[in-house]
Amino acid sequence: MLPDCLSTEGERRCRRLLAGATARLRARPAAAAVLVPLCVVRGAPALLYTLRSSRLAGRHKGDVSFPGGKCDPADQDVVHTALRETREELGLAVPEEHVWGVLQPVYDQRKVTVVPVLASVGPLDLQSLRPNAEEVEDVFALPLDHLLQTRNQGYTHFCQGGRFSYTLPVFLHGPHRVWGLTAVITEFTLQLLAPGAYQPYLARPKLPNG
Repeated sequence: MLPDCLSTEGERRCRRLLAGATARLRARPAAAAVLVPLCVVRGAPALLYTLRSSRLAGRHKGDVSFPGGKCDPADQDVVHTALRETREELGLAVPEEHVWGVLQPVYDQRKVTVVPVLASVGPLDLQSLRPNAEEVEDVFALPLDHLLQTRNQGYTHFCQGGRFSYTLPVFLHGPHRVWGLTAVITEFTLQLLAPGAYQPYLARPKLPNG
């Protein structure tokens, strides 16, 4: 059964569990930060995702991601980076007090540090968002109930030099496949929000060079 992670007690529990990491990581230098928007769509708790524009430069164009991007020198910390990027990409202004905390950082193949920031954005009408067409091709939400069903979960095994190297989770059967670091962040989020309902295949995915 899906726990009531959006209740006052659920929020308190998550904030308490994230407090240590938030204090330790919030002001630590990082290359990028993303917002993990916990929202309510048609009465159901969900996570909000974007599909990056295929016109963007770089390796991650056309990928599913959470709103976010590179840390700017003018940003106070990673929380402000995540909130600023979300506003720029989606036209969604999230008050800082809605931030629950900082999740475990993830690292790409070049060891670039990406810090996920969890925030509750409340009831959300996707049609009300104003995505920046230069950066975002699509916006969609996946209900927690969908993400927690084992039939929608998978894993991809990667090889380097002809040998098994690492495994990453994949979330299937939504509008777009959620994979890569976004899937890892999704897994971390589900472990926090629904520890009894989510049973990852691996206790913790082994990240490339991580």
